Amino acid sequence: IAAIDVLAALAEAAHALDYAKPRVHDGPELRISEGRHPVVERRSPTPFVPNDLLLDDAKQQLVIVTGPNMGGKSTFLRQAALIVLLAHAGSFVPAAEAQVPLTDRIFARVGAADNIARGQSTFMLEMQETARILHTATSESLVLLDEIGRGTATFDGLSLAWAVAEHLATGPRARPKTLFATHYHELTALADAIPCVANLHVVAREWRDDIIFLRRVEPGRSDRSYGIQVARLAGLPPETVQRARHPGHAGERRALRRAPPAARRGERRRRQPTRPVPAGAGRPCPRTGADSRDEPRRAHAPAGDRAARRSAAGPRNPRVMHGP
Repeated sequence: IAAIDVLAALAEAAHALDYAKPRVHDGPELRISEGRHPVVERRSPTPFVPNDLLLDDAKQQLVIVTGPNMGGKSTFLRQAALIVLLAHAGSFVPAAEAQVPLTDRIFARVGAADNIARGQSTFMLEMQETARILHTATSESLVLLDEIGRGTATFDGLSLAWAVAEHLATGPRARPKTLFATHYHELTALADAIPCVANLHVVAREWRDDIIFLRRVEPGRSDRSYGIQVARLAGLPPETVQRARHPGHAGERRALRRAPPAARRGERRRRQPTRPVPAGAGRPCPRTGADSRDEPRRAHAPAGDRAARRSAAGPRNPRVMHGP
């Protein structure tokens, strides 16, 4: 009776919610056309935007998903897992069409949790779950990773996320089909170096300082996360949002003062790059009115000669005392 009840419920849901019959096969390709999240689409006050997904062993074994906060990356990951799970349970799936490979396990590293009673921080649990995935997943597994490395310093987190993605894409033991959502946009460069890595991004648009979530997932990479706009939507005070738009350069200056001299010189070179003046791009000198195109660019004098000339000429502005 319990089995009949479950099958009848699945059949009723498939008929009422326009689910499609999936094709479960023993090949490597996971292909979902117009996939939907079965829970979000029923509870969302706006029409759900379906999206396509392709995972295989050759060109899209690991997909880096970038895009804005609140754009729908986590929903996209979870709906893929739910469609695979429903197909293996014998149900129709929320999609226009689905080809689902036989999958031994679904691994998900999403969300944040801790266990402070056992001395386990959020980041420690995240790394434990990631380690379990790397040791246990097979080439027939489906892996969902959402924001790996966000619980530690930026450089460490980026390095860990890069290494994890690289391991899953090139591991000698197993290469599971993987969806990897991240705000580390540097990871999108993996698609240029590893043939089986591809990029997807969630589309968003800005309009008069507002962000519009289109919820569409398209090929390619995103270079922004729109975190400040989302923070404003969450209700941060306007002065805080404004300050975030123009970050505190004082903190950056303090960090530079603490940095080694070579790092400070490199930062100054990065901020004020020297480039040759293109033809026709000269501007008049504010003191003499001469055009920089009127005379050729002079070669730099030796450092000793320049120091001697500065010493003889005195400070450029007599009202300013130049420090050491």
